[in-house]
Amino acid sequence: MKTPPFVSSLLTILAISGTPFLLAAQDKATPANIDVGAKPIEGAEMIIDGTREMLDEKWIYWEGPRFASSMPIKWKIVEDPIDGGSALMTDDRVADGGKYGTADIVTKKTYGDFRLHIEFLIMNPKGNSGVYLQNRFEIQIFDGDKTKHGMGAVINETESPYHAYHGIGKWNAYDIVFRAARFGADGKMTEKPLVTMYFNGQKVHTNQEINKVWGGPNSGVDGGNDNGFGITDSPQGLKLQCEGHDVRYRNAWIKELKLDKADTDF
Repeated sequence: MKTPPFVSSLLTILAISGTPFLLAAQDKATPANIDVGAKPIEGAEMIIDGTREMLDEKWIYWEGPRFASSMPIKWKIVEDPIDGGSALMTDDRVADGGKYGTADIVTKKTYGDFRLHIEFLIMNPKGNSGVYLQNRFEIQIFDGDKTKHGMGAVINETESPYHAYHGIGKWNAYDIVFRAARFGADGKMTEKPLVTMYFNGQKVHTNQEINKVWGGPNSGVDGGNDNGFGITDSPQGLKLQCEGHDVRYRNAWIKELKLDKADTDF
């Protein structure tokens, strides 16, 4: 059968330019090892596996100016209501009423540039927590809030990618590459911190600059320096926020990186 002229033309175009099209598609493909249930990449360290042993081994309270709890960590190991097993619950009563900074936990290990995977589940409406990169820059976890202060936002810096949220009672995943701020010999910042993030497998932030630490001194390191603009040159731990809500975490792992180029895209 003779090939119709328009089909021949299309095949010729694809033959000439198909490879770049395929490469472009591959460049935009979703990376492996993201989304709910992602397994640690090579070289990554588990920091939450749903056990009390790992909680005690890897985490401490952040003793900021508002700290009101005491060791050992009061957060609970509870049942994973979806898949069985166990999860870590943000439960410390001193934080009731949204008193962030009173019972937040932070990794004992500090980080500069890194790749992070962390999964969370909100049990009730308006559930609130937060993932603090370098104990400074919050990626918000807040059911029902679609503003710049809302779910999945680089808090007060980007709009909420609420469309990617799975909703109450379902596991969600943040996959993040973070590049710390860079400083000159005089101690002044030369390059702002950058973050790229996937939310439940959807890319929602790409090379997003972060301008300041929001929320004041009770929120995180440097929050009280020059109204949050006084970011200092010091690696810090990954922090999780407690506000008296039932938010649960599981399957969190982190890998240290060295990103010479100002690019976090992946």
